[in-house]
Amino acid sequence: MKSEPDVFSFDDLVLKKQEHWDGVRNYTARNNMRAMKINDIALFYHSNIDKAVVGIMKIVKEAYQDPTTEHEAWVCVDVAPVEKLKNPVPLAAIKANPKLAEMKLIKQGRLSVSDISKTEYNEIIKMSKNLN
Repeated sequence: MKSEPDVFSFDDLVLKKQEHWDGVRNYTARNNMRAMKINDIALFYHSNIDKAVVGIMKIVKEAYQDPTTEHEAWVCVDVAPVEKLKNPVPLAAIKANPKLAEMKLIKQGRLSVSDISKTEYNEIIKMSKNLN
């Protein structure tokens, strides 16, 4: 799940303890949020500025009407922080890793909420532990 850090960062989520992930206006991203279940894990990606995966969060409330619009097509989910990654995993490192070549973050870079496989998730976590 992507956010611009100057708008809403992982540190902001940590301070708030829980927040709704709203403002998504793409049908594929919306469908990804509709598929999320309580306690699902999500990676927090800082877009535009840092361009790096920086944290882990969990879904604490499943999809419901996005309060920032009256249009019933759009939903949001509530998320809570789990942990900040030991080291941010930059987009350049993700793109350079052949194990992540099919990751939606690369294939559909403009998508603000994308799904990720368990293998991709584990690789990102491993990279975070090994980057200095």
